[in-house]
Amino acid sequence: MTAPADRLTLVLGGARSGKSAHAEGLVAALPPPWTYIATAQAFDAEMRERIAEHRRRRDARWATLEAPLDLAGALAAAQGPVLVDCLTLWLTNLMLAEVDRDAAFAALEAALDAAPRPVVLVSNEVGLGIVPDNALARAFRDEAGRLNQRLARRAERVLFLVAGLPMVVK
Repeated sequence: MTAPADRLTLVLGGARSGKSAHAEGLVAALPPPWTYIATAQAFDAEMRERIAEHRRRRDARWATLEAPLDLAGALAAAQGPVLVDCLTLWLTNLMLAEVDRDAAFAALEAALDAAPRPVVLVSNEVGLGIVPDNALARAFRDEAGRLNQRLARRAERVLFLVAGLPMVVK
């Protein structure tokens, strides 16, 4: 894995595609300290185990900031190269909290513009499957697609992970 020389890298992929581990490797190839911005919330035992699995992969050189809603604030507080994992969990949190998503997206973009360090963003590609059967799931899929497009336009590098293998999109 090579370190991201770009200010902003977007890593996309499906569930269990290897995107988080790959993104961690990109950041860890840079000099520490590193900041991991976690957007997940542990509402049940299964999610607590997923969060624990991610934590086990990182050592003491990583600082972790929890940002289920205020991603822009966490980016402003981060030290060194930053990994944000993941945008689709953040979007879920925004939707469930009925937060103004346009304002949150604009705040994220402003924080990315102000970030002097490399930032690696992880997001799920959710638009490759069947059309969801309910309005909330369709709204989430559509909003995630728009967010990914918005950030892909701004990123210097975009990677798509399939079966643990990165493909360079941009």
